[in-house]
Amino acid sequence: MRIALVSAHASPLDVLGRDAGGPNVYVARLAEQLAARGHDVTVHTRRDDPGLSDRVVLPGGAVVEHVPAGPPDRLPADALAAHTAAFGAHLARAWARERPDVVHAHFWPSGTAAQVAVRPYGTPLVQTFHTLAAEERRRAGGDHPATDPGRPERAAAERRLARTCRHVLATSTDEADALVTLGVPARRVSVVPCGVDAEHFHPAADTGRTPERRHRHRLLACGPPVPATGYDQAVRALAEVPDAELLVAGGPPAGVVADDPGARRLTALARRAGVADRVRLLGAVAPDDMPALLRSADLVLCTALHEPFGFVPLEAMACAVPVLATDAGAHRDCVADGTTGRLVAPGDPGALADAVRALLAEERLRRQYGRNARERVLRHHTWARVADAVERVYRLALPEPSPAAGPPASGDRPGRLAHAGAAGRDGPV
Repeated sequence: MRIALVSAHASPLDVLGRDAGGPNVYVARLAEQLAARGHDVTVHTRRDDPGLSDRVVLPGGAVVEHVPAGPPDRLPADALAAHTAAFGAHLARAWARERPDVVHAHFWPSGTAAQVAVRPYGTPLVQTFHTLAAEERRRAGGDHPATDPGRPERAAAERRLARTCRHVLATSTDEADALVTLGVPARRVSVVPCGVDAEHFHPAADTGRTPERRHRHRLLACGPPVPATGYDQAVRALAEVPDAELLVAGGPPAGVVADDPGARRLTALARRAGVADRVRLLGAVAPDDMPALLRSADLVLCTALHEPFGFVPLEAMACAVPVLATDAGAHRDCVADGTTGRLVAPGDPGALADAVRALLAEERLRRQYGRNARERVLRHHTWARVADAVERVYRLALPEPSPAAGPPASGDRPGRLAHAGAAGRDGPV
């Protein structure tokens, strides 16, 4: 297939960059895996640096095309909507010359641009939102800061896209439920959870540096110290867990992390809770050091109030480390409660502390959870598994062949994918 991935603000070239996040990783790994299957893959992303080449060929053969839409500078996500018309016009011109078989757009500005560009050709559009404005508004109690791309126009655009594109690919069961609530027929929604590099994140690898352990037990949280990560709950819970340290990996570089506003808030909370000597903010950790850091932990805590991707629990699970996560978002699709770790109610430090103490007291159970976690990753969450499921969604979205073309080859037209990838919230390991 000729596949066009449209990712206006998340370039696969930034996968290891300072500003890169989950969407960059997702697009990069998906493009890599699809190209390895022999597909002709082009990633269309906005030019955000005047020095970038028009086209860059990735090592696996996928092509990244830099689209001139707006100033060639990095822009916040909520500023992209102003440039979707220019982005879409460029796509329409490119696809007039070489039409893709399927288009897969990531986030709503990409989908808005792609929807206009495919209209003259009837090319099927698959949409992945990664996160929905309606869900963000619900979690925030209806309030959004002015810089948040959750304003009414975003919600309206997402609703329109979801109802009119050929198929919606959700990264969690929670997101799929929200899409159905928006009016998308369930038959047009498939769940494909995110993946992890199970060779890089491995229980047996011995590379990478780790901080010296200062207490009997080590708890690890990964991600920037911002309110959405729920680290305040972890700090409050730590006050009820004796002889344990909490390491937070993420945010600005180590040399300046102490000046970060979120880090200062967390440090002040740790002082008030009486655990300042047991909380360490590591700042950004090099990718090569992350597997060793994860393996050094007795438990990895994922305390986000909502999690659209689930990369951190999957990376820990790939390293055979048990995960204690909030019962929210993609955590439910990644962590098998009572089998690979535990799920606890979001925003409840008491419940979190109880679960931490229970697991720290059971070393044999933690080891078993870790083994189960690694097995679950290999069965359901490698990037190869993710690409298999996404490829099936693409084939599901393709137009039915004309009668003259004869019946499709066996396996080319799978049925509806209610949940592709993980076995489901309550499924097997």
